[in-house]
Amino acid sequence: MRIVVTGATGNVGTALLRRLAEEPDTTVHGVSRRPPDPEPPYDIDWTPVDLSKPGAEEPMAEVLRGADAVVHLAWKIQPSHDEPEMFRTNVAGSDRVFRAAVKAGVPHLVHMSSVGAYSPAVKDGLKDESWPTDGVSSSYYSRHKAAVEHQLDRIEREHPTLTVTRVRPALILQPDAATEIKRYFLGPFVPRVLFRAGVPVLPLPRNFVLQFVHSDDVADALALVLRKKLPGAVNLASEPVVTPQVLAEVMKAKHVPIPPVVLRTAARVSWLARLQPTSHGWVDLALTAPLLDVSRARDELGWTPRHNARTVLAELFGGLGRGEGVPASPPLKP
Repeated sequence: MRIVVTGATGNVGTALLRRLAEEPDTTVHGVSRRPPDPEPPYDIDWTPVDLSKPGAEEPMAEVLRGADAVVHLAWKIQPSHDEPEMFRTNVAGSDRVFRAAVKAGVPHLVHMSSVGAYSPAVKDGLKDESWPTDGVSSSYYSRHKAAVEHQLDRIEREHPTLTVTRVRPALILQPDAATEIKRYFLGPFVPRVLFRAGVPVLPLPRNFVLQFVHSDDVADALALVLRKKLPGAVNLASEPVVTPQVLAEVMKAKHVPIPPVVLRTAARVSWLARLQPTSHGWVDLALTAPLLDVSRARDELGWTPRHNARTVLAELFGGLGRGEGVPASPPLKP
């Protein structure tokens, strides 16, 4: 198989390159705005393409000719104060990749969607892939993910012979992405020593309930999707569901319940003051995104995550304390 991967230097892309290197009959072509240093797992053929630029579909189509599948991972989370810039990559750029895939005759399109594409839900049960994908209106990330889901609806209607897979994971973590995650979500004013020494209290709303999954487990699922050409959507998450109490235990802190409006206001004020990069929309998303039912991944893909969610979090916090990253990758560079 010949697989083209966009955003191949990022968190999931790096894990996927590691995983596909284990497949003896698979060759990978990487696409990224900034090519990495040529060392494992990046010692593959690369084409630099900035998907935010008009006309990017033309070089993409050239790269995609003869490919058995394209895995679209490219996505921007920052700069959070410039939504038009992110839209140009996330939504317009995704459309360019999809049109290029159609033009090149690629038979299988795999898009990395997210739990963030789903409409709000009460966290009193698990939701499968049939839950609506209209997003959370106050979150730019969610709006963009939902918009791309609707693009895929159109692609499927117009090109019924194209196999389209939408992978919808929970929050994806690995120690190698620790520096990137800190830069994107915490900013420069949160010291690394905080993750080594711990915090005495963790003030969070009771309904701040999340799911996580390791990047390598997502890569395993993507490899299975490519082998089986699974159509439709598939959720990915690891056990257990992480409540504020579980998060506090992992951080060796005491959970102090606070009203959601307090956390949302604190995030909004500090984001507007540019003290940290996480907007209040991320708080809304965390409070209202559904909990994922992963039965389809288990039953139809045979996917079982190797990493427990508590372990994933503990490894990430260790990576944050040590400032871990991947020197060869521009986005993951420590």
